[in-house]
Amino acid sequence: MSFIWICKTFMGVDVGATLQQMRVFVAVVDEGGFAAAGDVLGMSQSSVSHTLATLERQLGAALVRRGPVGLTSHGSRLLPHARATLAAANAFDAAVAAPAQLAGSIRLAITPTVGHGLVPSLLALWRAHAPHVRVTLLEGDDLEVADWLESGAVDSAILIDPEPSADHVVVARDEFRAVVRVDHPLFGPEPRLLAELLDDPLLVSTAGCEPQIKELHRVSSLPYHPTQRVRELTTLMAMVEAGLGITVMPTLAKTMLPGALGMVPLAQTIRRTLVLAGPLRRPCHPAVGLLRDLTREHLPTSASQDAALSGSSLSVDP
Repeated sequence: MSFIWICKTFMGVDVGATLQQMRVFVAVVDEGGFAAAGDVLGMSQSSVSHTLATLERQLGAALVRRGPVGLTSHGSRLLPHARATLAAANAFDAAVAAPAQLAGSIRLAITPTVGHGLVPSLLALWRAHAPHVRVTLLEGDDLEVADWLESGAVDSAILIDPEPSADHVVVARDEFRAVVRVDHPLFGPEPRLLAELLDDPLLVSTAGCEPQIKELHRVSSLPYHPTQRVRELTTLMAMVEAGLGITVMPTLAKTMLPGALGMVPLAQTIRRTLVLAGPLRRPCHPAVGLLRDLTREHLPTSASQDAALSGSSLSVDP
């Protein structure tokens, strides 16, 4: 498919946007500039600028603010539709190919702990069995990942505790544990009450796991009063390593910890289920279906659960 026209009335004017115009619009937003968008699309900066300007002229409204790049109100309203249209067009192109010739590029959204503890083994599996499918990763927090899949910004995602679906493939289950220095008096294999550990200041990350940590406090009948809230996990771990407090993380994050830190099992904890998912409200990209089938075939659920709960590296069948 070389182009598609989206015919509608915008501000009283009949307009049609081509796929290429929408690709340029989305790339400028995602890459944060015209030169960077050109690099991704294989176009010159002037061609990118001209293509977007033509689209804006057809619409009779600016979509992107120049220098620095940002969305206008019209751009914010139309961006989700552009993403969904491009996702559908890419899926259509892939569906035209015979299954044996299936190839293309898909975008997979993940959270940081998933990216470190789970995804490398999955990428190796997919590359071995589907070498013509290229997977591009986008990393965000739990809510961002779910929103990207819903909006069409990505073709697939590893979701945390989604609503059950027959199309989902469980790739891991893990649990939350306290993270402390290995010289902490409570460090060791014996499960501890969260209340015991909260004699130290609580440090948390806002990048995805805070809702579960709040829930852990609720089920433990404890007030939730973190001393520090930071986004980056590396910052969080550095603060714990410096002796500024303790934190709570899922066991998939164990391989991310520096040698000075370790995990303490909690006597009362909560678990997460992580699933490989495609979109629920639009057709799935055929390559996503292929990767999902490969994962279901080669990733024993029991092995993924054991690896996630122990914090060890995930292994897959060849």
